[in-house]
Amino acid sequence: MPRPIILGRPAGGLIAAAAVANSLAAGATFFVPDLLTGPAVTNAQARGTSLVMLAIALPTLIVSTWLASRGSWRGLLFAIGSLAYLAYNDFLLLFATPFNPLFLVYVAAMSLTGFALATTIGTTDHAAVAERCPRVPVRGIAIYAWVVAFLNALVWLRTIVPATFAPDPTAFLADSGVATNPVFVQDLTFWLPGAALIGVLLWTRRSLGFVLGGGWLVYGLIEAIGVATDQWLGTIADPGTTQASIEGVALFVAVGLIALVPLFFFFRPEPGPRLAPQPRSTTGPA
Repeated sequence: MPRPIILGRPAGGLIAAAAVANSLAAGATFFVPDLLTGPAVTNAQARGTSLVMLAIALPTLIVSTWLASRGSWRGLLFAIGSLAYLAYNDFLLLFATPFNPLFLVYVAAMSLTGFALATTIGTTDHAAVAERCPRVPVRGIAIYAWVVAFLNALVWLRTIVPATFAPDPTAFLADSGVATNPVFVQDLTFWLPGAALIGVLLWTRRSLGFVLGGGWLVYGLIEAIGVATDQWLGTIADPGTTQASIEGVALFVAVGLIALVPLFFFFRPEPGPRLAPQPRSTTGPA
């Protein structure tokens, strides 16, 4: 019989605190007018990100944490994925928006979310999760992770490498209101190497790979929705910008639809037991 999955109290408490901090950070960013003082496009993108945090990531985190507290391994991995999404975008609220009265709220949200994510992963019984995933096509999902990491890195390097040798290396940041691109920073230093490592762990069927892999798939789907949303609101706020486009919306809608495929195969329900056929009566009516 598989071992029980238990979400510990330290993790549950940190998740609750992170949910409150993220609700305050995202809610004020989205609803309070004139709070953001950056360019119109980046202000709109921050509000788009905050909308997805409020409408998708936080409800998913709350429901999945409740399910995880009742022993659901799927709930646990959805909670991890939601925390990963919130941590990624808390970083952007801190470094892609000009200093504003929410700075300490952003700091609290990022800190609590990071510690909640690390504690949840660290206190999870990885082997117990892996026992519940015998039908996961680990090698297919590993290849998917490597392809995503490679293509994403290639897209960023297409901008970074030419800018490195250009007379004005910061020209690609025009109208962004930032000194460097925080998406490049965290993707290339952590998230894309992390995706490649998840691929290795899944390929070799390490227990930790199942925990990180399931969470990463959830994170990837919500992130695709988030980028499509911030691209859409950015183009509305500044139709002439180079920082957002309708093509970007279409691209990340497609990315989200593709992400549903490995997500389905990872979390698909186990087939129920087949009922034994009943023997037919060979006698007629009395």
